[in-house]
Order: sequence, then structure tokens, then C-alpha cells
Amino acid sequence: MVRKERVVKKENVNGGKGPVTINNVLEKEDLFGHGRLYARIVLAPGSSIGWHIHEHETEPYYILSGTGKFIEKDRATDVTAGDVCIIAPGEGHSIENTGDGDLVFMALIYNE
Repeated sequence: MVRKERVVKKENVNGGKGPVTINNVLEKEDLFGHGRLYARIVLAPGSSIGWHIHEHETEPYYILSGTGKFIEKDRATDVTAGDVCIIAPGEGHSIENTGDGDLVFMALIYNE
């Protein structure tokens, strides 16, 4: 089966700032009960995904382009292309675009 990604545009995701474009690569049913999201995420300059916690699941980010700040626990880390951000089940995180261009990353939410 071949299909196009489904694009969803949202504002203020999880209490964050500005627009977020979610390019769903796979739908929840395509993950066969092992997860709920596999998507290419685009944060416009100054945009963010607010702090949220993953209970019984994890969500790694793979940064494709741009620059940002990844926040976990009590630590903020600058991120750029090639970085992988991993959150353990039960932990919280957020991410913010700190650059002049789009921050683009892959996100996968899967069950523990």
C-alpha cells in the first residue's frame, strides 16, 4: 500500500506557542496497537510544543533540520540536525524552535 501523509495544522499544542504542522506518516491503526503517532513535525520560528507527560509510552524525536531547545526534567538542551531526543515512559518534555527557520523533526509515540 502506498499513500500520502496526512497533514494537520494546529495552534498552541499542549499549551505551547504558535503553529505546528503535523505530517502523519502513519496513522494509529497502521501501528497495530504498538503506538499512536509517527509523524514529521514542523515548528515555525518561535513556536513550541508545550510540556506534556507520556504515561506508559515514549516519544523520541529525531531532528532533521533547524535549531531548537529540548526540555526534559530540569534540563534544557540545544538541538540541531542529527540529534535524537528520548523521553522515558512516565517522563515529561517540551520542545521550542529557537532558530530563524523551521524546526523539523520526526516523532514516534510508541507503547512501553
